[in-house]
Amino acid sequence: MHHRLVDVPDARIHVVEEGSGPLVLLLHGFPETWHSWRHQLPALAAAGYRAAAIDVRGYGRSSKPRDVAAYRMLAHVADNVGVVRALGEETAVVVGHDWGSPIAANSALLRPDVFTAAGLLGVPYAPRGGPRPSEVFARIGGDEEFYVGYFQQPGRAEAEIEPDVRGWLAGFYAALSGDAKPSPDGGSPFFVPRGGRMRDRFPDGPLPSWLTEADLDVCAAEFERTGLTGALNRYRNADRDWEDLAAWDGAPLTQPSLFLAGERDASLGWLADAVAAYPTTLPGLVSSHLLDGCGHWVQQERPEEVNRLLIAWLRALDRGTSA
Repeated sequence: MHHRLVDVPDARIHVVEEGSGPLVLLLHGFPETWHSWRHQLPALAAAGYRAAAIDVRGYGRSSKPRDVAAYRMLAHVADNVGVVRALGEETAVVVGHDWGSPIAANSALLRPDVFTAAGLLGVPYAPRGGPRPSEVFARIGGDEEFYVGYFQQPGRAEAEIEPDVRGWLAGFYAALSGDAKPSPDGGSPFFVPRGGRMRDRFPDGPLPSWLTEADLDVCAAEFERTGLTGALNRYRNADRDWEDLAAWDGAPLTQPSLFLAGERDASLGWLADAVAAYPTTLPGLVSSHLLDGCGHWVQQERPEEVNRLLIAWLRALDRGTSA
C-alpha cells in the first residue's frame, strides 16, 4: 500500500492506494479511517483495479478545518473530484460505507462527468427532500434523543468520547455489529436517555469477532491524536446540506449502482422507505445484496463476501452488463 497526501481545493487529503487499472475510490464512514478498507485494497488490486482509500476530511492525516461549515456535503464532493484529478485520472467508480455512502452518492449525483458508478454500503440512497433535517431529528425518539441530534452541539459528544477514545470506539463497534449483545438496559444505542450518554447502552464483553485488538489500536490511535470534532462536524451540516442541495430535491441517481448491507444493520429499519423507493430514486441499481447475520460494518464483518460481490459488480461494469 502506498500512502500519499494530495492537494485538493482548500485541503489536503490522505490517500492509500494499491494496484493499477481503473480507479476505485473508497470512502469510509463514522468513526473510521481509510483502515476500514484494509481488506478491500489488496483484493481490488489483485483483481486489476487501482484502489484508493482516503481519510475523509476531518479524519486521520487529512485536513481538519476549524469552521464547522467546511464539512458540508459540497466540500466532500469537491475533495473527491480533487483526489481523482490529483491521481492523474479523469473518472472513477466511487464506493462508500456509512457516511461514505451518501458522500459517494452525492459525488456521483453532482459530478456524473467524474464518477461513472456508485457503490453504496450500509446506508441507502435517500435524495434530498422533506422538512429541515434538524426538525426531523428533534421529533425522533420521543422521550429519548436520537443520536444524530445528540451530535449536533459542538463539544457535547466530544466530552463523552475523548476521555476514553479506545473504550468508546470498542463499545460503538460492538453495538452495531451483527453479533452484538443487548445493551445493559435493553434500549437502542441510537437513542440517548435524557441526561445520559450513548456509551451507557453499549454492550459489555469482548470485541466483535471481526475486530482485532491491533486493528482497534490503529483506529483509536488516530482519534486520540486528532480528536473527534472533525468527524462529528459531518453530522453538524445536515441543515446546510439540505439548503445547498435544494436544486437536486428528489433527484434520482442514474449511474450504475451497487447496494450492499448487513441484514442486521439498524439503518435499514429507519431508512426502509428509502430502500422501497429505489425503483424511482436508484434506477441504475444493478446489484443489491443483504448479508445474513451481518451488522453495520459490512466490509469488515464480511470481507471475503463483500470483495466477491464488489469485484463482480466492477467487472460487470467493465463489460457493460448486469452483475
